[in-house]
Amino acid sequence: MSPIMRKSVDNVNHVDSSATAEAVMELVHTVMHQFRSLQYQALRDGPHDITHMESKVLGFFSAHPGATLSELAQHSGRDKAQLARLVKSLRERELLGAAPDPADRRNVHLTLSPAGHAVQQTLRRKARSLNGRAVEGLDEARQRALVELLAHVKANLDKLE
Repeated sequence: MSPIMRKSVDNVNHVDSSATAEAVMELVHTVMHQFRSLQYQALRDGPHDITHMESKVLGFFSAHPGATLSELAQHSGRDKAQLARLVKSLRERELLGAAPDPADRRNVHLTLSPAGHAVQQTLRRKARSLNGRAVEGLDEARQRALVELLAHVKANLDKLE
């Protein structure tokens, strides 16, 4: 090889897989943060000023009416005292209703109040609208491909647990 014509390295078409993997996970994080921010903006600006954790608590009791605080703590893996404060706040704002357990008065069964149901419906409508806007321009095949790719990433992470 001539000293004038040295071997060149193609840096333009070279892909650093660790940087790409980092970019994928950073983008997933950014997309979810942006999605959640848009989703809860309507509730923060609305009459109930709902936080992300409060919405999770309301969602749990929407799916599990009559569940207890202990069941919420077990399901979420969160600190029971933190959840008790959230539940107390939601009850004070009349988004959750409570009824003592007839068999054990120490247990309280929690359910969404009509106002809590209205908040849940608002969250669901906003999520459906955002879901549609987020994948706008992606046909159904590309949406399925994206779901499969993300499921593969999740499966890889599940193996690490």
